[in-house]
Amino acid sequence: MESIPSRLPTEVRQAAIVGAVLRLAATRSPATITTGDIAGELGFTQGAVFRHFPTKDAIWLAVLEWVDAELIAALEDAEREAATPLDGLARVFMAHIRFVMTWPGVPRIIFQDLQRPDDTLLKQCVRQLLGRYRQILARLFDAAARQGQIGAGLDVHAATTLFIGTVQGLVMQSMLADNPAAIEEEARRVVALYLRAIQEKP
Repeated sequence: MESIPSRLPTEVRQAAIVGAVLRLAATRSPATITTGDIAGELGFTQGAVFRHFPTKDAIWLAVLEWVDAELIAALEDAEREAATPLDGLARVFMAHIRFVMTWPGVPRIIFQDLQRPDDTLLKQCVRQLLGRYRQILARLFDAAARQGQIGAGLDVHAATTLFIGTVQGLVMQSMLADNPAAIEEEARRVVALYLRAIQEKP
């Protein structure tokens, strides 16, 4: 449990609540996490939690907004550090994997909400994240095409979908194995295979 001093600014307390949710989700189903659990993790009362977030859904939305900001920042850093577009694709792939290794509760939170049949603000936040993710990949595929690094006529839309789906598949397998740390070496082999495939001529 992390004890948070009183009289801190609202933004600091909100960030602490988001962090508590991420820690709790790393070891349990997000569906079972209550505001009482969050308060207990921080040494708050439940009333203190609700002073900073009016509803439980508002907490989950803040968590997903944090994920959006932090994951996209990590992917953009990987893109900037790349020597070539293909190197960028590999770095972005591994940056996503390492993000999940650092924050194993994130995929649990995302997958949980996607099971809901209604179109929630949380789903909209995930769609926004995927849209920004696709923009990063589009820049890299465009640069790779201009430099002749990928096969002529490559279906970039399909290649983008496969890229994201492959990461998601690896994440799902690591969740099933309950061993997020084991994913990195396999991810290296998978992204190498992916990069070879998109360089092949039709």
